[in-house]
Amino acid sequence: MCLLTLAVSLPGLRPPSCGHRVKEVDCDRHTSTFQVGFFYCALYITAVGTGGTKPNISTMGADQFDDFEPKERLQKLSFFNWWMFSVFIGTLFSNTFLIYIQDNVGWEIGYGLPTLGLTVSILVFIMGTRYYRHKPPSDSPLNQMARVLVATARKWKVVVPDEPKELYELSLEEYSNPGMHRIDHTNSLCLLDKAAVKTAQNSPWILCPVTQIEQTKQMIKMIPILLATFIPATMAAQTHTLFIKQGTTLERSIGPHFKIPPGCLSAFVTIFMLTSIVLYDRFFVPFVRRYTKNPRGITLLQRFGIGYMLHIIVMVTACLAERRRLKVAKENEIFEKNQIVPLSIFILLPQFALMGVADTFVEVAKIEFFYDQAPAGMKSLGTAYFTTSFGVGYFLSSFLLKTVADITKKRGKGWILDNLNVSRLDYYYAFFAVLCFLNFLYFLLVAKLFVYNTELRDTERKLHEAIEPRPNKSTRIEEITLDDKASS
Repeated sequence: MCLLTLAVSLPGLRPPSCGHRVKEVDCDRHTSTFQVGFFYCALYITAVGTGGTKPNISTMGADQFDDFEPKERLQKLSFFNWWMFSVFIGTLFSNTFLIYIQDNVGWEIGYGLPTLGLTVSILVFIMGTRYYRHKPPSDSPLNQMARVLVATARKWKVVVPDEPKELYELSLEEYSNPGMHRIDHTNSLCLLDKAAVKTAQNSPWILCPVTQIEQTKQMIKMIPILLATFIPATMAAQTHTLFIKQGTTLERSIGPHFKIPPGCLSAFVTIFMLTSIVLYDRFFVPFVRRYTKNPRGITLLQRFGIGYMLHIIVMVTACLAERRRLKVAKENEIFEKNQIVPLSIFILLPQFALMGVADTFVEVAKIEFFYDQAPAGMKSLGTAYFTTSFGVGYFLSSFLLKTVADITKKRGKGWILDNLNVSRLDYYYAFFAVLCFLNFLYFLLVAKLFVYNTELRDTERKLHEAIEPRPNKSTRIEEITLDDKASS
């Protein structure tokens, strides 16, 4: 962030000015290779830093709750709702106030403020270090998974015994150490059980305990669900690219002196997400929980499914709005790139609003699902699945955009041109709606086959018993706490 601030502040690092009232198309001055390299270097450093913080901050936050205390376990069910709420409060600030500052005051202040804010947040984080619950560091999750896969490949022809007790496992005393969690054998992905078959060699790359194999199974069985998140992740890219570009062609004036900056349009997504998160956590969950008897109200996969259905509706709505925009542009003979269509920008409000509601279901369920279903020693890798879906989604969005633009341009009238007034963006949105529908069908298939972890089902059962309105509720909670600590 310091480098980005310097890149827009120092004259030697900024692109050269084209001069007063010189149009962009008439400007013959260009940035130097060094200036471009410096700017992109700052962006990639930011990406590396984000890759370190995003999978770990949410994991560390959830780890602050004690799973053996019913009260904290109930609070943990709402943690990811409010964690996403706080994240999107920052997003709302950046999509409104910061964009206004950048457009009307200057990029120096626009980048300097978040840099200062990040510095303050780091100091606050360090000040709270002594109060956090720290989990002891363990071996790399990727190393553990790699050992299981290598051991399975090296013992490909070994026959797995019928009795799971004959497989290799560490002693109970070793699992009594902090950070160690024993997992019983399951019949899923039984091919990996070959890694636990005892042989003459005891190398960790040849012989793995059952718990390590079960941890690997739990991470692998989430991959089909992860694949189902890639297409929905491309939806986030649309709200920051094509949706905003649509807004630049519409009437953005509010009163005689104020125009909505195009970049502020994504704030509508944030506003509706913040509102729907509060409604979901405070009203929807308690109401639905009465009938489903599920502490979360609905299962995480059901929450996914509702969000994916909303994504289909979002793209259909965007398609209809774009058809309306093109119709008005044609009626008024508006075909030039920079001409404004006499139609209010608020015609795009439904697609932004529905996207915010969809994010309440999809994004919160996504991070909570990958955290909950990951084994105790691999929680950060589980939340890394969450951020991976965004990375792949943005790359996939760029690939689809370029591919569709090139193919349609070669075969006649391009769907996605630099001039939206002569493009057919409505066709592209319809194509996206079909993709979302096909992805929804794939999700239904993998969700039907997915089996939740046994320990998670046990936790939800105990939570249900703890929140049931009974006369001796406090006694029941104490019994659950004692049972959990005894089993631990």
